[in-house]
Amino acid sequence: MSQTRHVPVMLQRCLDLLAPALQDPARPEPVVVDCTLGLGGHSEALLAAFPTARLIALDRDKEALRLSGKRLAPYGDRATLVHAVYDELPEVLDRLGVPKVQGVLFDLGVSSMQLDEADRGFAYAQDAPLDMRMDQSTGMGAAEVLNTYPPGELVRILRAYGEEKQAKRIVSAIVREREKEPFSNSARLVELIRDALPQAAKRTGGNPAKRTFQALRIEVNGELSVLERAVPAAVDSLAVGGRIAVLSYHSLEDRLVKQVFAAGSANTAPPGLPVVPERYQPRLKQLTRGAELPTEEEIAENRRAAPARLRGAQRIREEER
Repeated sequence: MSQTRHVPVMLQRCLDLLAPALQDPARPEPVVVDCTLGLGGHSEALLAAFPTARLIALDRDKEALRLSGKRLAPYGDRATLVHAVYDELPEVLDRLGVPKVQGVLFDLGVSSMQLDEADRGFAYAQDAPLDMRMDQSTGMGAAEVLNTYPPGELVRILRAYGEEKQAKRIVSAIVREREKEPFSNSARLVELIRDALPQAAKRTGGNPAKRTFQALRIEVNGELSVLERAVPAAVDSLAVGGRIAVLSYHSLEDRLVKQVFAAGSANTAPPGLPVVPERYQPRLKQLTRGAELPTEEEIAENRRAAPARLRGAQRIREEER
């Protein structure tokens, strides 16, 4: 078990962003939601930093819930762990009888645990079954996607989710190979991608399989469509004065978060009104100028922090009903 998996990304900055909402004397028992529990690093830090806060933490991975349950046990009933995907936040809060929360944190992408457990098939650096499901009790794995999707659909996924310029070349190699024998393990796919790419494409940007693996993972877990529902739902769950912090790891996620925050912080009044009625005024105030990046020291301490982008926002107005 490598030590890197225990270093939560941009931890202090996340705590600083959420602190004003979780230390407000007007709310002596604030509720904070960690939508992506993982190994519980951010959750443990939230419980330690804000001793009056109650934590609700979600994860779709049962193994993550089991391990974090042990880690957070010392906090007793201050921590409620729930097996759920983060777009199910409204249902979870409803079930727990929590109308509004003061803080929400998302740490998107694959948890360190999933990358470090070889048999999950997330990592392209070691041979493993091509699974990539964050919740292994449901849905179709990556091998099934590779073996059954029509070529045009595979090209679309690699382009849209992996931003892979060589998508067509890779997919025609996949289709040729899967006819001989269906895919089951990651090493064969990595080798195929290496062979399919032109020399120039292999020289840049790390492991040539990285973008294809990212695309498959996003497809298998429906990550972008889940996120598209989850971020607006999280904003809706915030009480006035509540804050949200989102860590994303690739441009597609970050763009989605940026759009939700920009829409929430915009004045939606028709042009030319002398006074802007309440219902057109922004619901959010952005707390970060663009996306904040990790420091060089942080990246040196935890290489998985390198692609991270952090955005924060504060709820400043109730929804008009």
